[in-house]
Amino acid sequence: MQKAPITLLIDGKCPLCSRESAFLMRRDKGRGRLRVVDIAASDFDPAPYGRSFEELMGRIHAVAADGSIITGMEVFRRAYKAIGLGWLLAPTGWPVIRPVADAAYRWFARNRHRLGRRNSCADGTCGVSYSDSPSATR
Repeated sequence: MQKAPITLLIDGKCPLCSRESAFLMRRDKGRGRLRVVDIAASDFDPAPYGRSFEELMGRIHAVAADGSIITGMEVFRRAYKAIGLGWLLAPTGWPVIRPVADAAYRWFARNRHRLGRRNSCADGTCGVSYSDSPSATR
């Protein structure tokens, strides 16, 4: 089986994250441009990604076809481009807008459980620490 151009590593327990990935997969229409891995699944192993579970939960990550790891807003820019909607997020990559969009995403990532869940943090998932590494790709 050919590797998808981008593999999204999503928090399947986050309703906002799940809705976004479902939207992206519907837009992919089975063409195999995207693949989704639920990092909240009980059988998920972070080792192949070279990151800890906490790092992966801190913000969205993706794996490009060449194996490079992408994080933050860059994941969305590439995923939208892969499904033919890159123009929607293209402005978030422009030099003046990029830092603002990236900062807005980091805020969202830290607060996504409070924004997307109502009283469902009893399992402790909402307490996952957030790594604010300055690099968007590695």
